[in-house]
Amino acid sequence: MSWLDEIKFDAAGLVPVIAQDEHTGRVLMFAYANREAVALSAEKSTAHYWTRSRQKLWHKGEESGHFQRIKEIRLDCDGDVLIYVIEQEGGIACHTGRESCFFRKLSGDTWETVDPVLKDPNAIYGHGHSH
Repeated sequence: MSWLDEIKFDAAGLVPVIAQDEHTGRVLMFAYANREAVALSAEKSTAHYWTRSRQKLWHKGEESGHFQRIKEIRLDCDGDVLIYVIEQEGGIACHTGRESCFFRKLSGDTWETVDPVLKDPNAIYGHGHSH
């Protein structure tokens, strides 16, 4: 039996993946992966996901250059969530140019943006990019 068979993929063949910074422990992003993406991530030691919006395999960094170097892949107790413990190239995981996709914090009854843009998304992706 393959280690991949121990992962409980959902009805769509996907598993939730949390990308966590190796050094700070901060959650940088959340995405889904299919079996092929998980297998490639383990084989290549760079993060691969399945993009639901574009319905395709996604090698994180292929457009931005901000690859995620995998240090560990962890499976939770129920077998249905993964963590990619990563080194984030360029220090930017989010397509908005921020370190983390979780840059908004609930402050009273409004979402407050608490993280700065480290690099203009237009400088990362070029004009007209839609993520």
